[in-house]
Amino acid sequence: MDHLNLTDDERELAGLVRQFAEEVVAPASYEADRTHTLPMDVVAQMGELGLFGLPFPEEYGGQGGDYFALCLAIEALGRVDQSLAITLEAGVSLGAMPVFRFGTEAQKQELLPDLLAGRALAGFGLTEPEAGSDAGATRTTARLDGGEWVVNGSKQFITNSGTPITRFVTVTAVTGDNGGRKEISTIIVPNGTPGFTVEPAYDKVGWHASDTHPLTFQDARVPEANLLGERGRGFANFLHILDEGRIAIAALSTGAAEGCLEAAVDYAKKRTVFGEALARRQGIQFMLARMQLRVHNARLAWHHAARLRDAGKPFKTEAAIAKLTASDAAMDNARDATQIFGGNGFMNEYPVARHFRDSKILEIGEGTTEVQLLVISRALGLDG
Repeated sequence: MDHLNLTDDERELAGLVRQFAEEVVAPASYEADRTHTLPMDVVAQMGELGLFGLPFPEEYGGQGGDYFALCLAIEALGRVDQSLAITLEAGVSLGAMPVFRFGTEAQKQELLPDLLAGRALAGFGLTEPEAGSDAGATRTTARLDGGEWVVNGSKQFITNSGTPITRFVTVTAVTGDNGGRKEISTIIVPNGTPGFTVEPAYDKVGWHASDTHPLTFQDARVPEANLLGERGRGFANFLHILDEGRIAIAALSTGAAEGCLEAAVDYAKKRTVFGEALARRQGIQFMLARMQLRVHNARLAWHHAARLRDAGKPFKTEAAIAKLTASDAAMDNARDATQIFGGNGFMNEYPVARHFRDSKILEIGEGTTEVQLLVISRALGLDG
């Protein structure tokens, strides 16, 4: 862990979460992955450590830290278990952050304390079967009727939407027509609302212990006051949230890339082939050197984007660069680590096998590689 330019508090936090990840998270990871079960006892301990409240003010029950601190924690978790890392990332960036950024004071007072303490989780309902980055394709609707929003439609790939402590999901929905363009707003829909169904969990390639479900809404009625943020600003607000989330995904990816590197170095030193350690072979040495290069560059990228974000400076392009750089690093390091492990790398009992399965989604979630390239190219003035 070669973090640069950390304050003493930041270094202490990174060390604390790294120790927690090794002593509490890692021992439970194999069984959680095998059984496709989110270990709620570990989530509760994450809450007790204050991880869900890191970037929020103390007045709402937060730790008074910043986004950089959150990303340090996510990276440390991602090194040993991506499922737990994404549970934290989504719980903060996609669950609590929209309420903090755009909610009324009443909504903040009601919802944030439990979310920031890890006593509750919330989902972020943007993606649909035909819509994700394409806002115009959104088909979920919400119409006002007698002081209530009536929500109809479906969402897919929604993290933290069906856990025992999930409190609500925030969904984007078409609430009207604005000059021929869809007016998209965001509505808070509590779990247990009649007409709101959390469908059975997905059978995923990776992130087996992460809670992910499709959602359906059939005349689900919630109070008009459950509008989150200004009407018609729902998609624009969520794009801002996604920009922040991309930094967190970059941090998670960096942790995964480092976990693969550390495991591969250790294995290469211990594994004997034709009478000598695998690590003595130059081809392996060069492979490990490139893995270290990827970790270093990924960390620099997310550090830069997070520092810009916390300083109140523009960071959209830097977040895209960080997400692209780090997700590539995670996938490439997972592939190389698995290769170094040989047949053992194909066995799920080894963490590199889990990283190999888990890392692909890092190139897809919260904006695909292609979306990041689009963001970066637009920053170069290449809109056409």
